[in-house]
Amino acid sequence: MSTFQLAPFVPSNWLAGGHTQTIFGRLARRKAGIIFHRRRLNTPDGDFIDIDFPEVAGYLLPNDAPLVLLLHGLEGNARRGYACETYRQLAQLGVRSVGINYRSCSGEINRTARFYHSGATDDVALVLETLANWFPTSRRGLIGFSLGANLTLKFVGERGAGARDWVETAVAISPPFDMKSSSALLEQGLSRFYTRHFLKSLHQKVRAKADLLASEVDLNKVLAAKTFREFDHWGTAPLGGFLSADDYYEKCSTAQFLPHIQVPTLILRALDDPLFAPDDVPYETIAANPCLTAGITAQGGHLGFIEGQPGRLNCWAEQEAARFLAANLKES
Repeated sequence: MSTFQLAPFVPSNWLAGGHTQTIFGRLARRKAGIIFHRRRLNTPDGDFIDIDFPEVAGYLLPNDAPLVLLLHGLEGNARRGYACETYRQLAQLGVRSVGINYRSCSGEINRTARFYHSGATDDVALVLETLANWFPTSRRGLIGFSLGANLTLKFVGERGAGARDWVETAVAISPPFDMKSSSALLEQGLSRFYTRHFLKSLHQKVRAKADLLASEVDLNKVLAAKTFREFDHWGTAPLGGFLSADDYYEKCSTAQFLPHIQVPTLILRALDDPLFAPDDVPYETIAANPCLTAGITAQGGHLGFIEGQPGRLNCWAEQEAARFLAANLKES
């Protein structure tokens, strides 16, 4: 394991508060200078998953270079600003990237009733297995953002020592640790803005797949959902094989998987993250596992972590994530 030292986060003094970091962080990240090549994987259940290979201008890396799989957040995709910033940072360190687009997230609605969710690590395994077959000499890493961070920690945690057969290192940025408490937080105050934003997008997909979903869920109740708990109870749970929203949250929340992680894993979370309850961070559990490195910051918002001044901004989370992944994938 590398002797990695996390650089301190120095938030921009003109971006006060978690909401400001969250919203500006989304606007600050550059997408220019990257060309994407898409490949489609057919799944065993008759569906498909689209994966994107970014080509970063100025960095043509060999096929045997280390390879990192990126898992995006809720209603995101593999070409979001934080993904592009990660691809760029990794390329500068000699590491290639590939981004998964979850089912229904690539710009084309998927073929089956199934949606993605915070615990769907079987699709992550399918993509990683495919990458191992395509690039058998490349060392592999995993990075996830928000919902993708939940998937990342669950994936490496539920496999324990066996995770090394899949990846050698992982990073989770802005993960929830207790999904039940986070869903409750998103019903309060300004956080309801994010709930409305995400539910609008999810409801559009439900309408687009209404014919497929009609026999699987109560469409009226799914479309009437005004909170994540309601959407998860009437939509996510039955489609994902869970008994209820609480069953889904209990089985997929990541705090329970942290003690079992046995690959070097970096966790970055801000206590002013407006999407997650600040008291859900399991400090003792993290400290007890030598495979975990944590940067729990007072500020940073959700996927924000912006440093510097206009014209000279720095995306701290992607910078440190790339350094951590490269340190563990390129060590001799």
